[in-house]
Amino acid sequence: MILTALNNYYNRLIEQGTDDVPAFGFSQEQISFALVIDGKGELVDVISLMDTSGKTPRPRVMQVPQPPKRSSGISPCLFWDKTSYVLGLTGGESQKDVERAGKTFEAFRLFHQDWLGGEDDIGLQALLAFLGKWNPDNTEMAARIPEAALDTNVVFRLEGEQRFLHERPASAAVRARQLNQTGKHSSICLVTGEFASPAKLHPTIKNVNGAQSSGASLVSFNQDAFESYGKTQGDNSPVSDVAAFGYGTALNYLLRRSEDNNHRLQIGDATVVFWAEAASARRSQAAESLFNILLQPPAPDDEAENTLLHATLAKIAKGRPLEELNPDFQSDTRIHVLGLAPNASRLSIRFWQVDTLKIFARRVSEHYQDLLLEPKPWKSEPAVWRLLAETVPHRTGSKPKLDDVAPHLAGEMARAILTGQRYPRSLLSNLLMRMRADGDVTSLRVALCKAVLARDARLSKHNSDNKEIPVSLDTDNTDPGYLLGRLFASLESVQRAALGGKVNATIRDRFFGSASATPASIFPVLMRNAQNHMGKVKKDRPGLATNLEKQLDEIVGKLSPQLPKSLRMESQGRFAIGYYHQRAEIFKKHDPELIEGEE
Repeated sequence: MILTALNNYYNRLIEQGTDDVPAFGFSQEQISFALVIDGKGELVDVISLMDTSGKTPRPRVMQVPQPPKRSSGISPCLFWDKTSYVLGLTGGESQKDVERAGKTFEAFRLFHQDWLGGEDDIGLQALLAFLGKWNPDNTEMAARIPEAALDTNVVFRLEGEQRFLHERPASAAVRARQLNQTGKHSSICLVTGEFASPAKLHPTIKNVNGAQSSGASLVSFNQDAFESYGKTQGDNSPVSDVAAFGYGTALNYLLRRSEDNNHRLQIGDATVVFWAEAASARRSQAAESLFNILLQPPAPDDEAENTLLHATLAKIAKGRPLEELNPDFQSDTRIHVLGLAPNASRLSIRFWQVDTLKIFARRVSEHYQDLLLEPKPWKSEPAVWRLLAETVPHRTGSKPKLDDVAPHLAGEMARAILTGQRYPRSLLSNLLMRMRADGDVTSLRVALCKAVLARDARLSKHNSDNKEIPVSLDTDNTDPGYLLGRLFASLESVQRAALGGKVNATIRDRFFGSASATPASIFPVLMRNAQNHMGKVKKDRPGLATNLEKQLDEIVGKLSPQLPKSLRMESQGRFAIGYYHQRAEIFKKHDPELIEGEE
């Protein structure tokens, strides 16, 4: 299904004439220099093709015949290659490098003599003449090649012409003859269902974060254990050369690293790509832009995109169709989402989801509703990567390292958002562990605890333990975990009122984890200390002391005299939510210094 969807997407890109998508048998490659030869095969000039418009020169991206899939063997490209193949010259200084360059040049020469031997085109004849004359051991010849060109990709151009040699009609005919060569057996293609020659090796996929820089395979068979019935490599899952090229080209297009690519985003270790399937290219692009904003909300200062995001979420909340925002936002547009992660020389599929724009938009809206707390813990809706950063240690003076996110958590989190299913069970335990370990009860950590519990409550119709999770302070809530969280916040405010807003270590820093896990053993100690602190507050700030006492009495009055010896993980999540709500209330009604230290 994944390969079929990618191949179909490739065919649509070709129909639309997308510039960055090559035709079958070609690829986009980085070319640095051009060798200019005359009709007799003499090297006339070496010109740079580097793009110097930016701060650092970059090779020109050019459509050339697709290179073979190389490992350690020698396989030349048609009409272009690195200088070690085209000229037998390399920047490597070891004897081994020099010897290999000589072998690769000889392979390049024989390869072109085989395919161009009967051609009468003047440009192809000139190339054969050049290869027949060129001698990499000739120091005078080698000196004509700039050092900057060594080990870069080079192409050929005939003197007096602007087009390159591989762009000549005769060159295209040679490439077509290569692609149509017979001798391979046929089988039913698993992607198209047609009889065709199967690809022995599937295409290399590049730009997946954490994978090999040279690329990795989505489909491959390189050991006997993966093969069956005497079949080798690609014969084990026959996909035609054309279909393999199509899905590989489409996926590499989606994964390209460029500022204008709104088809990819990073969620933990998962590189995510998505694309839309609509009646027109314009509607597809509109759906993709909206989906990108939903999953990767804009920065707070991007007013236009934030307005669109909030308007979209408001429409969904009211059950209104997306077309009211923009006629191109067709609710039935199909969106394909693929999450990839590195796995040695291969790629793992973290998740694969296909649904309509309407359904995905509704599920993302539910995700933000599940996260919602009052006061709102964000200026703009948090992206998934920002939420995942809350599951790793928070080090003083430095940002959380996303590399520390548990490998499978990112994929499970994204899957939960896209499918509307429960968040991963490890998320809540991870958050509670982090709050206990570093004492950093951030608003986003609490929001994630609330999201896990709120979604569980909504999806567990027959579980009476999953009570509704409040968005803002709920003074009628009698859940022990929630009440104890409120009580803990009030006790902390008493401590701050007595000792000053800039106290070095509050009870949160020392007791938050133990108070939320084993309240019966901690709260009696905290209550006794609070009585001592309250005496000082009554002397210095009697009005504040009265308010704090009323607050404590109101909370304690709802608690059972016998505090629970321990709280389950879900109740510890409610403890954090109650703590957050009570602190917000203290900030609103009393002195902001009482909650100083908030992130």
